[in-house]
Amino acid sequence: MPENIKISIIMPVYKVEEYVGKSIESIQAQTFTQWELFAIDDGSPDNSGAICEEYAQKDPRIKVIHQENAGAPAARNRAIDLAVGDYLYFMDSDDWTEPTMLEDMYNIAVQYDREAVIAGYYIDTYYNDTEKFTQELSYTDIVFKSQQEFRNCAHKLFDRNLLYTPWNKLFSAQYIKENGIYFPDTFWDDFPFNLRVFTNIERVAVTGKKYYHFIRKRAESETAKYRSNMYEKREEENRWINNLYAHWGIMNEEVEEFIARRYVERLIGCVENVTNKNCTLSLKEKKAEIKMMIESDTAQKAVRIAKPGAFYTKLLLLPIRFKDAALMYMMGAVISLVKSTNTKLFAKLKAGR
Repeated sequence: MPENIKISIIMPVYKVEEYVGKSIESIQAQTFTQWELFAIDDGSPDNSGAICEEYAQKDPRIKVIHQENAGAPAARNRAIDLAVGDYLYFMDSDDWTEPTMLEDMYNIAVQYDREAVIAGYYIDTYYNDTEKFTQELSYTDIVFKSQQEFRNCAHKLFDRNLLYTPWNKLFSAQYIKENGIYFPDTFWDDFPFNLRVFTNIERVAVTGKKYYHFIRKRAESETAKYRSNMYEKREEENRWINNLYAHWGIMNEEVEEFIARRYVERLIGCVENVTNKNCTLSLKEKKAEIKMMIESDTAQKAVRIAKPGAFYTKLLLLPIRFKDAALMYMMGAVISLVKSTNTKLFAKLKAGR
């Protein structure tokens, strides 16, 4: 085992036998070599765990841990306690990274003594086996001079989807462990984890470079499922983001508009979720659910404040504004149809909203 491990990479593994090899190889191809990789086989029923073992036999930096299925949060948390690196990096086992990612982010973290380094990334949405639409998300290079400077800019990072996920960030292990920050036992655990990280963080840097390739391809992936409690989850997340800014003591017109636009974009996603073919509600129940969503005080306030950039998003706000559940259902059904039949168009529309 190499000495002086600087970065501990944590990767939950579950039902990814077609993808996990490329994920591991993208780590092995890193120009930065002082890492350890925890591949946590979370009771995967396929050959994912065995594939990880094959790589571990040839590379002592890779440590495979097999456990009963307990979910990605439990897998990540187990590895946090075992990690010995100065920094933690979290990776999904069906994605891959550019080779200079760890080196570049580590150098920034060390040079500027940062508790977190945030990078850009790619969303690669495959609409067949070989062709894809790629969305690039990033922000300008910046080393925040103070905690307040980071907080004042955070809504812009949220707006670029840079603060929600863990895999475009390098975290100080000392900061994570001393503050007892773990992933909560819930689906979509990334956002609450990051909220805990950034609520009181002081030293943050951003690189405008993009490294991570987030792959949208698998029909069974977490982002493609129908969720019966999606609306309740999105309401909870909206409370979290409002509580964050209340804690920071920041609320101006720009931040208020960001929060409102964020809310209505996710509300539209909740409507689409209800019209999903896998939703078991009756048509009457679906329309009642949508009516409840769009007539809420929160939705009505948000639709008055939000200023989306795309024309079609502005159109989607009209049935909310006029509390027209039937029209909103029709629009949600169209979105659901596009999502299931024309992945390329759906990805472009989502990227341009």
